Amino acid sequence: MAQETKSRPLDPVIQFSVFTENRVGRLHDLTGLLKRNNVHVMAITILDTTDSAIVRLVVDDPDKARELFINNDFAYSECNIVVVEIIDESELNHVLSALLEAEINIHYIYSFIKRPQFKGGIAMSVEDQEVASQALNNRGFKVLSQSDISR
Repeated sequence: MAQETKSRPLDPVIQFSVFTENRVGRLHDLTGLLKRNNVHVMAITILDTTDSAIVRLVVDDPDKARELFINNDFAYSECNIVVVEIIDESELNHVLSALLEAEINIHYIYSFIKRPQFKGGIAMSVEDQEVASQALNNRGFKVLSQSDISR
């Protein structure tokens, strides 16, 4: 059995990127599907273009979300991201300082809507997840796993 390292959780947080046409009501359709099936959106961000949108989201039940996307013709991809717990917005600069010191490039960042225990969270796509996690842990931040955000 594999040991969980301090810097890298065994169950990294999964981010889904759902590809959809950029039209009125499509985001509502997606979030409604998840809600009807008791899958909670914990974090979300949207990148839109003229004709399409990429909805990046973190949910509390990735297995159920994956099944729903497949069965309801939502094109998607998934990847692991780094999620760090923060107490308030003043910690953002400290998180960024830890990553800068470790020379980690941040591709994008967004915040959580909510988490269990009512603490904040920042979702990040970074160039080296393992080094980023270690740098954040070394500075005293808690790097979250999927089980930390699941209900």
